[in-house]
Amino acid sequence: MADIVDNAILRMLVEAKFLTADQAAKAGQSMAAGKDLYAILVGEKLIHDETYAQVKAAALGVPYINLFEVSITREVLNIIPESTAKSHLIVAYQQTEQGLKVAMADPSDRQIVDFIAKKVDMPVEVALASRESLKEALAHYQESLEVELTSLIEEAQQASGTEDATKAAEDLPIIKITDTILKHAILQGASDIHIEPTERQVIIRYRVDGILHDMLTLEKKVLTGIVARIKVLSNLKIDEHRLPQDGRFKIETSEYRVAFRVSTLPVFDGEKIVMRLLDESGHSLGLDDVGMSVNGLIIFRNNINKPHGMILVTGPTGSGKTTTLYAAMKELNTADVNISTIEDPIEYRMERINQTQVQPKIGLTFSNGLRALVRQDPDIIMVGEIRDQETASLAVNAALTGHLVLSTLHTNSAAGSIPRLLDMGVEPFLIASTTNLMMAQRLVRRLCEKCRTQAPITDAVIESLSAVVDMQVLVATLKREKATEAADLKTVPMYVPVGCSKCNGGYKGRVGIYEFLDITPSMQKMITGKTTAQELEEAARQEQGMVTMVEDGIIKALQGVTTMEEVLRVAKE
Repeated sequence: MADIVDNAILRMLVEAKFLTADQAAKAGQSMAAGKDLYAILVGEKLIHDETYAQVKAAALGVPYINLFEVSITREVLNIIPESTAKSHLIVAYQQTEQGLKVAMADPSDRQIVDFIAKKVDMPVEVALASRESLKEALAHYQESLEVELTSLIEEAQQASGTEDATKAAEDLPIIKITDTILKHAILQGASDIHIEPTERQVIIRYRVDGILHDMLTLEKKVLTGIVARIKVLSNLKIDEHRLPQDGRFKIETSEYRVAFRVSTLPVFDGEKIVMRLLDESGHSLGLDDVGMSVNGLIIFRNNINKPHGMILVTGPTGSGKTTTLYAAMKELNTADVNISTIEDPIEYRMERINQTQVQPKIGLTFSNGLRALVRQDPDIIMVGEIRDQETASLAVNAALTGHLVLSTLHTNSAAGSIPRLLDMGVEPFLIASTTNLMMAQRLVRRLCEKCRTQAPITDAVIESLSAVVDMQVLVATLKREKATEAADLKTVPMYVPVGCSKCNGGYKGRVGIYEFLDITPSMQKMITGKTTAQELEEAARQEQGMVTMVEDGIIKALQGVTTMEEVLRVAKE
């Protein structure tokens, strides 16, 4: 039966021109090899998840429902227990006098439908929904952090306050409070959790899409227990309150696998804890997902596929440099190459890549680690960051001797890599002969596609833009890149955030803005001639049509990917 439905889905997708005949034939071969059709089509991004659901519903002859457009009340949602809903990917979305309407990914699972019909003692009407919309609906089972913690905090406050940190860490309400804080951070897509003591309270903050938000305030008396609980999880010394400590732990469920990098720091009112969340679910971004333009992707791929040389990704801390390098390694990670890294810290584990953690306390620095890596017969080397003269010299020598070296620098622009390397004592002719590509990047918040709207650009935004870019050059660049035909930006409508239940104040996720400086023979001559970064950038604009980061951001704002305000916010960095 499944084969018949799958073949019908492929036929309908070809007829509707969502797939070519060749793509359908290849998908059929993969199915014959035992691969799931959904994984082939949606997993490999041949079609959208919602398209697959619509066509599958038609193939099965069942109704299709777009749950993204349905408002589900908690009363209806709770008709099906959370554990059942998650294990069978089924959600109750509407109850009428005629019966209960449910959405599911696999309507052929009649056993669970019959079970629910008996439980509610009314007819059940089944519709097919996409897996992504079902997962979004399932997230509604989670109460807000504040609501969920209220009862737990009351329970903790009733418990006798103890100064014994070990005993406090084992206190059941404290464990639940801590676990709830961690769980909600994961569900909200936070990158960091801040637990900050003040004189009378403890403030919990999450960093979501690069912006810190106050989540809730707790009584000061629970601080001892929460700090101790996190120290227990991280294998840190519970009785050490005077010195900073660093640790790590992991949370694994059927839905996610997240590593927490923990830092404790003594402050005036107690111990502050900051935790960095690292998603280890294997859903790491590919190069097609990070936000590079078509031309940028071509330049980047051309350079990472060269057999040797150096690629430098620049930007401040938190600008997504490591994510870009991981996306590059993901693409380069084949059985015929040896990839080795030296990192501080190792952000994500990658299969078949030899990752080494810097440990300065025992003498394993970037330079010492890189010196050892070169003796490990690598084809590709990733150096987490070039910080000093010795590491810079070793990286350049590795690129000279037939290795592809990927690394990062803390500079404001792509061309700014030149004076930074010169400051580290690298000779201009070595920079020119080893560097393939210099690129710079920042992260901007991505507009929510569900609620964004268009509005006229304001005079204040035009004035702010004029302060960071030459407006005439900008308009010429936008026309060349086919972003707009307008001669004046004042006539171009812009996208603005609105805010809905699916996003954070009109934004959801982040995307990169980039600039690429391809080191061509003429660029090499300029570098050896000790040119300035500004002259190099101007030459790149003339010769390569280089688009600066701010211009790339403005193009994305015109496309509705982000907003002008976001681009201006990061431009100030």
